[in-house]
Amino acid sequence: MNYVLLTSLSFLVGIVVGLTGIGGASLITPMLILVFQVPPAIAISSDVMAATLMKIVGGAKHWQQQTLDLQVAKWLACGSVPGSLIGVGILHLLRQTSSLDLDALLLRLIGMAILGVTGIAIVQMLLLIFAPQLRLPALPKLDLETLKGKIWTIAIGAILGCIVGLTSVSSGSLFALVLIAFFQLDARKLVGTDIFQAAILLSFTAIGHLSLGTVDWGLVLPIWCGSVPGVLLGAKICEVTPQRALRFVVYSLLVMVSWKLVHSV
Repeated sequence: MNYVLLTSLSFLVGIVVGLTGIGGASLITPMLILVFQVPPAIAISSDVMAATLMKIVGGAKHWQQQTLDLQVAKWLACGSVPGSLIGVGILHLLRQTSSLDLDALLLRLIGMAILGVTGIAIVQMLLLIFAPQLRLPALPKLDLETLKGKIWTIAIGAILGCIVGLTSVSSGSLFALVLIAFFQLDARKLVGTDIFQAAILLSFTAIGHLSLGTVDWGLVLPIWCGSVPGVLLGAKICEVTPQRALRFVVYSLLVMVSWKLVHSV
């Protein structure tokens, strides 16, 4: 195991996460499996543990910079945390009672959904750049000052949390889509809110993976050494990055994540 290379690559991943809020699990797990030949079960559990600290540090930095919407993150977490626990429970039940390759099916469906929605978002952004005179319809914005808005936010968080609990992937990209579609956050607050919410969600998910006994601390520690300073640097860059360029980076990463999910099986 080349720990210097692992730490260096983790530093780059940390920058991407701090800058965009997404990409942690989508980059670290394949990196461990493809570059370092780590068994998938160990790679996934070690990645979850490493990503948890990375998201916590990044979320704290964005909170300090006030580049997040705390209300949105709080109400999404109210749904996503119990949703993820339900998802884990459903996964165990289905695996015990069915021969269906549930992970493969879910990954492909999630990937296609993200690819479709992100494709529409990119087209909309390009039209706004090259044809600003057009007035395109937008999805209704959820108002967290109302009971209806809070209930819908908790429900959406629960559904996405359940998906994360079932698959252990795509927490960043799924929630980024929701933040774009239903809250219309500016790019900086989108990133910070996504990271902060993911930190809460992954903290509970990590406990489950610890109980499985598949976390390799020999992998987690070098990833932390690289990803933590990387995510701090990425969060700082996010504070001064132009809105349009940052949003394009987010969309581009979502396309890559979705493409990987669609072709992962």
